[in-house]
Amino acid sequence: MNSKNLTMIGAAIAMGGLGLVAAYAQSNNPFAGNKSNQYPGDRTVIPAAAHATSKDPAGKTPDPARVTFQLPKDIKWQPNDPAHPGEADVAKVYGDMTKPGPYAVFYRWHQGSFSRPHFHDKIRHAIVVSGTWWVSSSSTYDEKTTVPLHAGATATDEEYGIHWDGSRSGDPEPAVLYLYGEGPVATVFVDTNGKPIPK
Repeated sequence: MNSKNLTMIGAAIAMGGLGLVAAYAQSNNPFAGNKSNQYPGDRTVIPAAAHATSKDPAGKTPDPARVTFQLPKDIKWQPNDPAHPGEADVAKVYGDMTKPGPYAVFYRWHQGSFSRPHFHDKIRHAIVVSGTWWVSSSSTYDEKTTVPLHAGATATDEEYGIHWDGSRSGDPEPAVLYLYGEGPVATVFVDTNGKPIPK
């Protein structure tokens, strides 16, 4: 058998394989032969009967076995540092930053309050939910070195990366953050040379 025949046989096998893959994908496509009202496609295919605007009434509360949620009024805030209430609050979303595994918390920095230069031994990610979050990577505390991150901004505290943050005096509202990472995570404060301060 010459190489030309081998090539043709190989191509036929490949095409057959692709046909089987396509047939399998089609048979497992959730919209294959769909006669329900799931309406595959973009919004232009949604009939008026299934379309809703912001003026229509809301639906039923989601089944908690499928979707859980918490409204802002139900968030259980606690002082981040009981020795300095009124500066920053924290609320657990899930997990525990002092234990192994993923965690997430809300932080709320009140105007005129900042942390002090420090680092963490693990990466942490933050999303600004509301207000303006002021951040600095200086090892010296000086509020004028902070830069503003507004609602919608994201940030990452790199592993052992010195930083500090808070909310400036005069801001119209506190800065609220959604912060998440992997626990356990340590916070180590540093001096002006970036060296850890002994506890």
